[in-house]
Amino acid sequence: MLRVDLIGIQMDPATGAAVVVLREHEAPNRLLPIIVGGAEASSIAMAAGGHHVERPMTHDLMATLVDSLDAHVDAAEVTELRDGSFLANLALSGPMGERRLDTRPSDAIALAVRLNAPLYVSEGVLDEAGTLPIVEFGDDEIEAEVDVFRDFLAELDPADFIPDFPPPTGPCIDNPVGLGDIDGEHPED
Repeated sequence: MLRVDLIGIQMDPATGAAVVVLREHEAPNRLLPIIVGGAEASSIAMAAGGHHVERPMTHDLMATLVDSLDAHVDAAEVTELRDGSFLANLALSGPMGERRLDTRPSDAIALAVRLNAPLYVSEGVLDEAGTLPIVEFGDDEIEAEVDVFRDFLAELDPADFIPDFPPPTGPCIDNPVGLGDIDGEHPED
């Protein structure tokens, strides 16, 4: 397993999908993009940016459970790429010993960020799905970019990851989701 850092959450302009970007900690600093759901992206962004909500979200509850059971998340590990899907484990330790739990990478990352646990990716996954950055930076430039991203996360609004849908118009039976007329016209046209 190779150590990675969470360096970004982006929206794919072509699909609108949220993408978590991990970067290999050591050279060659390959990047690993992982598509995640909007709710998971929001949860990761909130935790990475140090934002808290009044009522705990699912990943906040999971972190509280881990702590209350005297357990510790040792690592979040992206272990495999199978049929186009990334697989992950949470490595836990506690009074009952060490455990590895099968999980989605997004949930593992969201929990690891909350509990300051390290992130790892198998070398095979990085070999298969990792990409080299187009422009190579020295360590100082990389750290400067990471600092810029951290500042971005601090100002991030989790609502940015929740799509806005237009309100329904016309009779519901003719326009069940409010996306305009059947002929392709949209309410804002």
